[in-house]
Amino acid sequence: MQANRIDTIFTDLRASGGKALMPFLTAGDPDLATTIRMLEAAQEAGASICEIGIPFSDPIADGPVIQASMSRALDQGLKVEEVFAAVAEARPRLSIGLVAMVSYSIVHRMGLKQFIGRAKEAGFDGFIFPDLPLAESGPARAAAAEAGLILSMLIAPTTPIERAEQIAAASTGFVYVVSRPGITGARASLPPELPARLERLRGVTDLPMAVGFGISSAEQVREVVSVADAAIVGSALVAQIHEYAQESADAAVTGAGSTIAQLTQGLTSNAP
Repeated sequence: MQANRIDTIFTDLRASGGKALMPFLTAGDPDLATTIRMLEAAQEAGASICEIGIPFSDPIADGPVIQASMSRALDQGLKVEEVFAAVAEARPRLSIGLVAMVSYSIVHRMGLKQFIGRAKEAGFDGFIFPDLPLAESGPARAAAAEAGLILSMLIAPTTPIERAEQIAAASTGFVYVVSRPGITGARASLPPELPARLERLRGVTDLPMAVGFGISSAEQVREVVSVADAAIVGSALVAQIHEYAQESADAAVTGAGSTIAQLTQGLTSNAP
């Protein structure tokens, strides 16, 4: 089986001493065609992997910014199949990794094997199911592995190290490390205990670590990648896109690319 693109990206980055920026985009906000153009802009701006949030009416961990973006997409009647079709059309032009962030209720409604099969056909490289408990994740992990796709699970700040080791062992591709308790949203600073947490986690897993929740600037990206393999930026980017979209779809695409390019400046130096 061909190596998964996410694994290849992190292997290559580790070999070169590089780190990854992983922007989050809500599929269908402001519209699906613009989302696809923003994926291309993200690639041009230096992103390694993009998380594509598939809108859900009752998101579990998302703060008000991403909730609002999902509501805007759903208000247009966005369907999961439309996301798959759009990604499939764009995939030949994209070399970056694509990870679907999606509520497991959507997966369950479509059917696990059908959802994973359609996602693979579309060109997704893996998944994050933020509301899938570890104890119930076996079938999803097996189906993703059978399809050659990764399944990253979340480790919360309050997770004991023994439990974190179990979550990391169940993950593939990378481990999603939640930087702080609560919901997503930009913050002025990162938790001071984050480096020590990541050091403990490195003692129990060799998987790359991607840190998300609260990262909003190039300086915070630099701080994160000094101790982690990747920085995930969601709410700050989604908020900027919404502002630019008030002007036009073209402005949203240009603005997204500009914001991501600014964030990638945090990858140029791994010094804290």
